[in-house]
Amino acid sequence: MAHLSLHVFVHAMHQLREKLFHGHMRISVPKFPRATSYARAAAVLLFLVGLGGSTLAFFRMQESWQTAAYGADTEKARIYKQWFETTKELSKLKKEDQYVINKTLEKEIADIQSTYQGALGAYEELLKLKEISKNTAKHDDAFSEVLSLLAKRDYTTASSKLSTLRGQIRQASEEIAAAFVIPQNVVQSNVPPGSGYSRQSVAADTGTYLVDIISADLGSTRVLVDTASEKDCFNECPVIPLGDYVARNGAFAGINGSYFCPASYPACAGKTNSFDTLLMNKNKVYFNSDNNVYSTVPAVIFMNGSIRFVGQSLEWGRDTSPDGVIANQPLLLSGGAIVFGGDDDPKKGSKGNRSFVANRGNTVSIGVVHSATVAEVAHVLKTLGMDNALNLDNGGSTALWSGGYKVGPGRNIPNAILFVRK
Repeated sequence: MAHLSLHVFVHAMHQLREKLFHGHMRISVPKFPRATSYARAAAVLLFLVGLGGSTLAFFRMQESWQTAAYGADTEKARIYKQWFETTKELSKLKKEDQYVINKTLEKEIADIQSTYQGALGAYEELLKLKEISKNTAKHDDAFSEVLSLLAKRDYTTASSKLSTLRGQIRQASEEIAAAFVIPQNVVQSNVPPGSGYSRQSVAADTGTYLVDIISADLGSTRVLVDTASEKDCFNECPVIPLGDYVARNGAFAGINGSYFCPASYPACAGKTNSFDTLLMNKNKVYFNSDNNVYSTVPAVIFMNGSIRFVGQSLEWGRDTSPDGVIANQPLLLSGGAIVFGGDDDPKKGSKGNRSFVANRGNTVSIGVVHSATVAEVAHVLKTLGMDNALNLDNGGSTALWSGGYKVGPGRNIPNAILFVRK
């Protein structure tokens, strides 16, 4: 309020000075009755001088005050500027430090996730090794050591140990594959059986392989797809042995079906024993229909007297007239040509027992190629003269039945392909 009054006063004085100096103001000077005109003039002059001096003093005082105020404001501005710059720099430093902290934390979390993912992968690889070898004691001990390191949060050492362990598991698997020998009593033949079961060695351009194969004419055989579940299932799904599928359908032959998520795999928690590819079972029930509308997974359709392979499930509608539909990947042969030469999936690139379904004209075949990569199976089936072929689940799920288990029994499975006489 005092500051405002000062400004009002200054403004009034400015107006007064302007009116005085520009003759816009009439001054009433006291009358001196006995004074001469000269005396009156002198009195007026003295009054004006006094008034002018007071006004001048005032404006000099104003200028002095303004100068002091300006100096104070300048100092204040300088201090404020210094404070602002310091605060800005501190804020920047805090942000930089926090950025470093966040990046460090981000890396630590990534390392933890990577190590645990590595541990899950190593465990699954160890399970696969156990499927073909009983000599895994040292690998079991190494994995236990890794788990102990993870419990201690020593992720760096655990990661290093995991890398070594996985290398040892791969080496052991390769040594077993290299040591595989086709029995001498097995007949070498590059021609599949016209019907029934055969164990034979096939000399393909990629090597010689042991093959268990069952063939049937579609004129006298129906090919069914059976499931342990009656409808879609996404977790803790029912599974049964291949032999049970054969028995309950009166089938004379059968093989394991599509890929699924075994309960023994930690990565399958929350979706145990489920499969997510398209399938129509013997009861004309389609499984996983909604999430396979645009599926690029190949499929095979078994019809009464014929068979059809499609490169993508999306090519097939939801027709219920066939006897069965099952999707899996990859497609191995199409029109007699090899269409799978391998990919970056190490599971497909390792040697093992590989299940398949194929056709040669109106003859359908199911079987297992032993100690082969998925890509090598394509070469074997081309050598056998197949027109089309689809890879099925393999590894610990591999099972083939013809009057008994020819391969397997393998683990319990959620679906199977069956040969039933008409």
